[in-house]
Amino acid sequence: MLEEIAACLRESGLILRGGLHFARGEERPSGPGGEPAGSVVLVGNAGADYWRHFNCWRARQPADLADPLDCWSREVIGAVAQKAGARVLMPNDRPFAPFQQWVMRAEGLKSSPLGLLIHPRYGLWHAFRGALLFDEEIALPNVERSNHPCALCDGKPCLKACPVGAHSEAGFAYAACVSHVRGADGQTCREGGCIARNACPVGERYRYPAPVQAFHQKAFAGF
Repeated sequence: MLEEIAACLRESGLILRGGLHFARGEERPSGPGGEPAGSVVLVGNAGADYWRHFNCWRARQPADLADPLDCWSREVIGAVAQKAGARVLMPNDRPFAPFQQWVMRAEGLKSSPLGLLIHPRYGLWHAFRGALLFDEEIALPNVERSNHPCALCDGKPCLKACPVGAHSEAGFAYAACVSHVRGADGQTCREGGCIARNACPVGERYRYPAPVQAFHQKAFAGF
């Protein structure tokens, strides 16, 4: 079944990520049958293979459609879920599910100094778009696990690249970052993506092209 799900997702540039079985007594969302789910399998992307498919879909939608990438993801994952007898759960569905915790459990990922979860192969160029919930425990996707890439990184270039010093060991200065991205001096960040994120050497072959980064920067900064 997982092979069939993966094949369907690949048609839209998405991939199966990790998954987990819920422990007895653990709070868990309902599965497709209405009872607490037994397993969750995560869906996302590595690199920007999804971008062409998303853009083709976006061209057929109203120009003022809100949250188009989330809408597209729900549609794609929903079609797969229907075939697999699963229930779709999205990160922005309420009540919010602990996606971040699921991701860390399922793939063993840890945060980078930028606060983004870093993958040993994909670096910072990946995302989780939704999840498939199953009533029973199912076989889970195999995932790549290795040492935390940031622990082996010499010099932490990501912490030195931001033009306004928004990233530091103390955390993320959100207001300074957004102000810069929206401002007159923020064109590079707006059009080419976060300079600090691009400074990370891990997963360079999966780096999002500039138009993809610009799309996400626009959503992040709200302009």
